[in-house]
Amino acid sequence: MPRHSRKTTLSLITAMLAWVLLAGGATAGQDARSILKKAYDNWRADSSFAVVEMTVKRKNGIRKMTMKSWTKGTDKALVRFVEPARDAGNATLQVGNSTYVFNPKLNQVIKLPASAMSQSWMGSDFSYNDLARSQRVLDDYTHKLIGTKVVKGKKLYVIESIPKKGRPIVWGKQIITVRADGVLYSVEYYDQLGKRVRVMTADKIGRIGGRLYPIVMTMRRDDKPGQYTRIRTISAQFNIPIPAYVFTRSNLRNPRD
Repeated sequence: MPRHSRKTTLSLITAMLAWVLLAGGATAGQDARSILKKAYDNWRADSSFAVVEMTVKRKNGIRKMTMKSWTKGTDKALVRFVEPARDAGNATLQVGNSTYVFNPKLNQVIKLPASAMSQSWMGSDFSYNDLARSQRVLDDYTHKLIGTKVVKGKKLYVIESIPKKGRPIVWGKQIITVRADGVLYSVEYYDQLGKRVRVMTADKIGRIGGRLYPIVMTMRRDDKPGQYTRIRTISAQFNIPIPAYVFTRSNLRNPRD
């Protein structure tokens, strides 16, 4: 074979290999995002109403609170505390990129600045950003399937999610694990230096509201061993009609539910 022909053939092979590798990478990314979307769709649905118990464990004791939550679409959520009496009436509303809190003792609605979104919510290990079970992670991060494993007979997908440049995100990355049946299994949060800061785990998965669901989820901080915040879903309904007024500041202050 002439030298120029060999060079041409080698160039074609190299180009084909590069195309295959790039296509394979794109497919892996697409698969990872699809897996995550299925999990978030299952977790949140098109709309939902739930009654949830939150337990906050600290060195000085345990607090228990009961709340009701409503979600609609990917950018609307309302959480209102109903027990105990000292916390009843406190509520948080998220609409798009805006978050509002209502304190019945002050009888005042306050819009939170973006800088407050990563702060602790109601003294728990969850932040305001965690409340809406938002699917923003799908678009604000790039996703890569980095492994699979089997736990208790269930196949799990392990996905690495890296924030896109320019997005206002405090995390350096997230490692999200999803069961093959579309149930969110765990989320690990890492800082900008690659150190894990906290982890959320599904401690009980069962059927509620007609679907498999992470009924009990616990958030733990690595720097506070023995402390945690646990959320237990008592009841839930999914894909139900929810009036538009629910997600208004008027309803936040003067509930009609």
